[in-house]
Amino acid sequence: MTNCNPFVNPDTAQKPPWLKIKLPEGDEIGKYEHVKQLTKSKKLHTICVEARCPNINECWSGGTATFLLMGDICTRYCRFCHTKSAREGVPMRDLKEEPEHLADAVKEMKLEYIVLTSVDRDDLSDQGSEHFATCVRKVKETTPHVLVELLIPDFRADEKCLKTVVDSGAEVVGHNMETVERLQGTVRDNRAGYQQSLSVLTTIKKINPNTYTKTALMLGLGETDEEIEKTMDDLRAINCDIITFGQYLQPSKKHIAVQSYVTPEKFKFWQKKAEDKGFLYCAAGPYVRSSYRAGEFFMKGILEKKKKGALA
Repeated sequence: MTNCNPFVNPDTAQKPPWLKIKLPEGDEIGKYEHVKQLTKSKKLHTICVEARCPNINECWSGGTATFLLMGDICTRYCRFCHTKSAREGVPMRDLKEEPEHLADAVKEMKLEYIVLTSVDRDDLSDQGSEHFATCVRKVKETTPHVLVELLIPDFRADEKCLKTVVDSGAEVVGHNMETVERLQGTVRDNRAGYQQSLSVLTTIKKINPNTYTKTALMLGLGETDEEIEKTMDDLRAINCDIITFGQYLQPSKKHIAVQSYVTPEKFKFWQKKAEDKGFLYCAAGPYVRSSYRAGEFFMKGILEKKKKGALA
């Protein structure tokens, strides 16, 4: 299979014109500053800041944020991620108020859909799974109507840890494949892996078949069309519901380099391909991230499918 649209080679071209970030303006500036001050006052971290997400202006000015649990230090050393790394994360004794602060922030922001993610905590006996669950329960207790999406680490595919998280009551539990099988060792920490991530998504469905599962792939790392298709087929084989595709962007010179820029047309191609393969919903675009405007993407997709009678 060949590319239906050519890649733009970063070695022979500047960053393409479609990779432009919209800055907040007018009333958006006030909303942006509100989220900034709120997260600071509640001592909360966001993946928006720690991972240098390109959508921070758009999301924060729209009054949304993806909360990063258990501190800003990860015990993994993935070559694509800007989050700080160390053998041990932030001491859990310093995070005992995080569930309550998180619940207060969600209530104050009047959110209807939130995304909670975390750093990897290989230094903890339960890898942080109970803290994850406590945060979800506290948010649900304070704001019962809110829909919760989790973007979880792999927990080394430990079924006990995964059950703790799935049983917390979140409507969506996602875990990112990040890239195709061949590039796993180049892109991710050696404690992660393709089959392990597939196992995580499989186990989530095993624990609760009603939980929506979600994953994401970064494009532009040197993957081929055939490898992307195989990854999608492997995910559909385990009934993964939702997939997103986004452009990998190098956060610093220390990180793995961009191999290619994918055109918006090519992202549309992959979105159509995912829908044809039976994914419940797919979001694809240069600045799409697994947690980017998740409520809008997910709920819009569900409603559209229901209108067409595709869901019971």
